[in-house]
Amino acid sequence: MLKVGDEFRHEFSYTQADVDTYARVSGDVNPLHIDPAAGAASMFGKNIIHGFLGASVFTKIFGALWYADGHVYMSQNIKWLRPMFVETGYEAVIKVKEIFPNKNRILYDCAVYNKETGEQTITGEALLLNKKSYVW
Repeated sequence: MLKVGDEFRHEFSYTQADVDTYARVSGDVNPLHIDPAAGAASMFGKNIIHGFLGASVFTKIFGALWYADGHVYMSQNIKWLRPMFVETGYEAVIKVKEIFPNKNRILYDCAVYNKETGEQTITGEALLLNKKSYVW
């Protein structure tokens, strides 16, 4: 039975091929993401990952890794704190913040951390419905 404070962690990284695919699929072909010269000339000194690609780890967690059968996303808010880069290790952490048993819903804190520096890159919350797993 899930309770407030329960958490799940997932390590991940992205390749430039992942970023290029996301650019093609999303239509966001901003050179900052896909052109090495533009990345090198930027304030970051190299290409950065699309913000929504970095945050898509949460849909992976809720859709395939954590009580995935029956999850329905109700809402997600995101704040990007630092840029993310390819070939860099990250860890996503979701933590049960609040439980709404009569509605089969859980509010999660969502965060992403750079594995090497420990710096947080993304923060937010997600509200999920699951009538199969969120039963108390």
